[in-house]
Amino acid sequence: MSEQRPSEPPELPEYAERVLEVAELIPAGRVMTYGDIAEWLGAGGPRQVGRVMALYGGAVPWWRVVRADGVPLPSHEVRALERYRAEATPLRTTGDGGHRIDMRRARWDGAGGGDGGGAPDGGADGCEADDGGADGGGQVHT
Repeated sequence: MSEQRPSEPPELPEYAERVLEVAELIPAGRVMTYGDIAEWLGAGGPRQVGRVMALYGGAVPWWRVVRADGVPLPSHEVRALERYRAEATPLRTTGDGGHRIDMRRARWDGAGGGDGGGAPDGGADGCEADDGGADGGGQVHT
């Protein structure tokens, strides 16, 4: 009988490695959309980035890579919201009591070498009045 060696984990495709590297650069309290990452890489699109995150994103700060509307992914809302609160990611309370990321304040453009350059600040109570935008409105939390 031949000796069996533990199998090596499969090598990541080059595109997946690049996506995960960008996800690791996003500072705490900030987010990038799937489309932002694709644009930053100059390759693929939101669906390709989403596929990479679905298959390989568990080892990186996956909660910082989000949908363009700022709504946490179904089935991951609770864990993501815990992370957002711990990192002081700007959030909005929607009219139905749900939460979404305040994309205007939390979105990171990849500048500043990962320091979050110009992270938003909130009011003394951590909330700001909603600006009445078309994204569902509600209280803004930091």
